[in-house]
Amino acid sequence: MELSAELAAFLRSRRDAMPPHEAGVTPYGGRRRVPGLRREELAQIAGLSVAYYTRLEQGHGGNVSDAVLAAIARALRLNADERAHLFRISHPVRHAPPHGPEHLPPGKRALIDAIEAVPAMIVGRRADVLAWNRLAHALLAWHLDFERPRHEDRRPNLSRMVFLDPVHRALYADRPAKARDHAAFLRVVAGRYPNDPELARLIGELTMKSEEFAGLWAEHPVRTCASVTARFEHPRAGRMTLAEEVFELPEDPGQRLVMFTAEPGSASAAALRRLLPETP
Repeated sequence: MELSAELAAFLRSRRDAMPPHEAGVTPYGGRRRVPGLRREELAQIAGLSVAYYTRLEQGHGGNVSDAVLAAIARALRLNADERAHLFRISHPVRHAPPHGPEHLPPGKRALIDAIEAVPAMIVGRRADVLAWNRLAHALLAWHLDFERPRHEDRRPNLSRMVFLDPVHRALYADRPAKARDHAAFLRVVAGRYPNDPELARLIGELTMKSEEFAGLWAEHPVRTCASVTARFEHPRAGRMTLAEEVFELPEDPGQRLVMFTAEPGSASAAALRRLLPETP
């Protein structure tokens, strides 16, 4: 999707999702024909002309100033992730888009192999698993070959697994929330790398094969990867509530170290230990 079209669709999605009363708009009776704010209402709140804001939603706004974007962000009450996404998709990309599979330095693979007490993995910008340790494999993808991340053309993709892999889908007790997180993450990445062909193919595949993803994608959720609490229903270990910690790797933009930890002494910690490889 071109940036102007992406901006237009994002603005419409957020305007439709904004309840009038939260924006300070007083209803005057009669049935509203839009679920959220009208264009003229948002334009007035943001201090813009209706004609100019309409052009933005029609994809004809041209270069939008930071002041205008800030006014729209305030009017829509965007959170930090949404605001950053708004600014990102409103300006031309100034760096070459990434192509081809991501590379993982041997030192990072050795780091993951050295972590034994908790599940750990390195995930790329498109949600490909670049490396995982034995415990992460046992937690998330025991039904797949452990060596797959080493092969660039066979790497597991977490977003694809969440929406299309029935074994992995059944793993999450809060799978709808996990699904929304993945759709929101892919939307952020698409804004950063709008010309990435591999990412476009992944999004196209998920849209065609998963009605759930297609519905979430149309809502334009936006959320960067952050530390969350994940609840699992694991067929071998049972129920677990784990802290999913995400650490950005600044030397390789887009790559993240992901680790799962349990509260010491908890039932979840005991369940996680059941996934540890047996020692002779």
